[in-house]
Amino acid sequence: MTGLGSVLAGVPLAAIVIGRDERILAANPAACDLLGQGLEGRHLLTALRQPDVLEAIEASLRDQQPRKITYQTSEAGRDSSFQVHVGPVETSDARGTLVCFEDLTEREQAAQMRRDFVANVSHELRTPLTALIGFIETLQGPARHDQAAIDRFLGIMQSEAARMERLVRDLLSLSRVESEERVRPRDAVDLASVISSVLHALRPLARDRGCEISFDAPDGMIVRGHDDQLQQVFTNLIENAIKYGGKNNHITITLEGLLRDATLRAPVILARVRDQGPGIDPLHIPRLTERFYRVDTHRSREMGGTGLGLAIVKHIVNRHRGRLRIASTPGEGSEFTVILPQWERTEG
Repeated sequence: MTGLGSVLAGVPLAAIVIGRDERILAANPAACDLLGQGLEGRHLLTALRQPDVLEAIEASLRDQQPRKITYQTSEAGRDSSFQVHVGPVETSDARGTLVCFEDLTEREQAAQMRRDFVANVSHELRTPLTALIGFIETLQGPARHDQAAIDRFLGIMQSEAARMERLVRDLLSLSRVESEERVRPRDAVDLASVISSVLHALRPLARDRGCEISFDAPDGMIVRGHDDQLQQVFTNLIENAIKYGGKNNHITITLEGLLRDATLRAPVILARVRDQGPGIDPLHIPRLTERFYRVDTHRSREMGGTGLGLAIVKHIVNRHRGRLRIASTPGEGSEFTVILPQWERTEG
């Protein structure tokens, strides 16, 4: 069986060959990882537990016809999905059935993510659309000549339309940064200048919220990046700190250079945005960068949030080969740290 075993070793899927006596003649390393070690010579009933798979193998051994079966399993708390290809095989070594296991788990998870994404987008758009349709019908009917109602309803309609515009804008932005994630930016960008520009745009919002912002901007904080996308990162982070940090909040923004980061194994710049707000329960932190995930859905919508801001931040930071770290203590505030590789002078 050495020749048969060497052929199976080159198969990228988990694969076994079962002889006419229903014993395993050969198995590649991937099959041993999936089904257990010491497969060769064992009866198929001792290695496989899926009734549909066993039935397909037995049928193929009888009529020498190919079969295809899909099954799900759950082991160690992980749900997996496999498609099993069963077909006759005959070599100089043996005659029997070749069984290949194709892992569909990641494909199924990706499909589920797409379905969830479409459902979330539909829900987020349906809510303001329903409100707009209702107010339009009211203005065309009972409130047609009620000027006070007209003014009030038009204000609400404007707010709902703006909410839809923000959602569409963020969806387009997310799509763009996801498509560009594998293309690394090459321009030299001064982070201090980027953040100063963001702060200039957000000063009116901070003033309205009674929020004080301190920014330590040392010289030489240069990264290789995309200026507009990095502005988007810090606009999202600083705007969140202003909106969710509460009244009379103090936000501190610092830049710090490190000669070597253990994770990136390179010189980096750390940009920290820290607020003194209510903080975030640690339970939520691992999911904050998921699309449409919100700690407080009602409050987020009141603040004009779309649930996509931190997902966009994550993808932009990934595109820059950086890292995003989130730390928070309930009652003490939150800190978002963007870690980016420094611009190397030799690159320019």
